[in-house]
Amino acid sequence: MVAIKICGITRLEDARACVELGVEWLGLNFWRGSKRRCDPLEARRIVDALDTQVRIVGVFVDASVEEMRRTLQQTGVHMAQLHGDESPGTLEAMLPHAFKALRATGPEVLEQAARYGGGDLLLDAHVPGVVGGTGTTCDWDLAATLARMRLLTLAGGLTPDNVREAIQHVRPIRVDTASGVESAPGRKDWARLEAFVSAVRGAT
Repeated sequence: MVAIKICGITRLEDARACVELGVEWLGLNFWRGSKRRCDPLEARRIVDALDTQVRIVGVFVDASVEEMRRTLQQTGVHMAQLHGDESPGTLEAMLPHAFKALRATGPEVLEQAARYGGGDLLLDAHVPGVVGGTGTTCDWDLAATLARMRLLTLAGGLTPDNVREAIQHVRPIRVDTASGVESAPGRKDWARLEAFVSAVRGAT
């Protein structure tokens, strides 16, 4: 079964709705430049309420190892998603409690992926000047190749309308959406959440 990660969670009530629908992973964005930034105090509330029911990931963009470790410790979030231009060495220092997110810039991403350790990898769309949450799909052919090499989480513009096709084309282990199930940045539309989960389950 393909697992589901809902990213851009900013409120406990949205996190609870995800868990009630059977979502396995939640993403909380700690990058200050994000429209979906989760306050660390709210992150702690989410972890305390749902710790044993779901895997909770903190999204970081070019943060230091010290900052990431401190945030994980303070919030209780389980692991880090490195979504900037972090080096393979930065990821290595965070393993096994981290994975790298790459942007599908072209075939060179396959060579880039080989330089990063760990088992899991996330592939997002590439939009110049924007770090994630763009609502733009990535190259699914490229993603399918990467999914044969690594434990791939597919992100980038996934919605209730296209996620089934994406799964059948790419065969990832996990799918990730933020804007595809929102009424506004950081506010989840529960009807779209339910439709997304239903579409993923129907595909697998």
